[in-house]
Amino acid sequence: MWQGVFPAVTTKFNEDGSLDAAEMERCFALQIEAGVDGLIVCGSLGEAMTLEPEEKLEILAIARSVSAGRPVLMTICDSATARAALSASKATAAGADGLMVLPGVPYKSLPDETLAHFKAVLDASGLPAMIYNNPVAYGVDVTPDMFETLADDDRVVAMKESTDDVRRVSEVVSRFGDRFDIFTGVDNLALESLMMGATGWVAGLVVAFPHETVAITRLVRAGRFEEARAIYRWFRPLLDLDVSLRLVQNIKLVEALVTGSNDRVRLPRLPLSGAARSAAEAVIRQAMDNRPDLSALKF
Repeated sequence: MWQGVFPAVTTKFNEDGSLDAAEMERCFALQIEAGVDGLIVCGSLGEAMTLEPEEKLEILAIARSVSAGRPVLMTICDSATARAALSASKATAAGADGLMVLPGVPYKSLPDETLAHFKAVLDASGLPAMIYNNPVAYGVDVTPDMFETLADDDRVVAMKESTDDVRRVSEVVSRFGDRFDIFTGVDNLALESLMMGATGWVAGLVVAFPHETVAITRLVRAGRFEEARAIYRWFRPLLDLDVSLRLVQNIKLVEALVTGSNDRVRLPRLPLSGAARSAAEAVIRQAMDNRPDLSALKF
C-alpha cells in the first residue's frame, strides 16, 4: 500500500515559539517537489511531545494542503492509551490518510499490553496504520511473534523497522512475505535495509536532501545498486547525524544551512552550540562541497 520515501518532517517555530505555518508549507512543498511518496507529521523528529493536540491537527492540515495526493500520516504517540485513541480519532476526522503508531511510551509495556494499545488506537480510527518499532529509543520491541498477531488485522499495513539490526528486515520478509510494507527507520542503515527487502524509507535527513534520498530509493528499486551505493557513501556522514540524542537539533541545523530554514526548537531542547555545533557544521560543509550531481539520473 505504501512504499518509497516518507519524510518524517520537522515542525517549524517562530521566534516566540508558536507554529510557523508558512515555513512548514514551504519546507513540506520542497519534499513533494523532489518526488517523495508521502509525509509523516508530528513524529519524534517533529518534536511531538512538545506539541499541543490542536497544533498537531494544524500541522496535519498544512501537510495535506501541499501533499499533491501523496498520503499524509499522523504520528500517534502518547503514554495513555485513551489519549492516543482520541488523537487517532481526531486525526481521522481531520483527514489524515493513515497513522504511524507507537507503543504507549515511555512505559515499557509487555507484549499483550502493547498489542492492546495498538488495537485501541486502530479501533478509534479505522485508518491504515504503520507500526513504529524502535526498541533502542523506547524500550519496547514489537517482535515478529507480535506482528504475527497484527497480521490478522487488515488495518496494519506497514512497519517502521528501527531495531538497529538489519537482520530483522530479512527475518520479516522470510516470515511474512509481502504482508507488510517494510520501511527502514534508521537513516544510516537505509541502503542496507532496502537491499534486504525494505520497500520504503521513513527518512530524517531527507528534509534537507530530498533529491538524494529519493534517488537512492529509486535506484535500488531499479536494481542499479552501484549508483545507489555511490550516493549513499557520500550521504553517510550526514545520515549519522540522525542517530543521536540530538537528532532534532542536528537535522534542523542541516535544514537551516542547506535549505535556508532555521534551527529553532522547543524547550527543553536548545539549538546546537559550541563544539557540537562546530562538529555538525563541519560535516555539513564537507557534504556540500562534494554534493553529487544528480542531473543526469533517469528513472
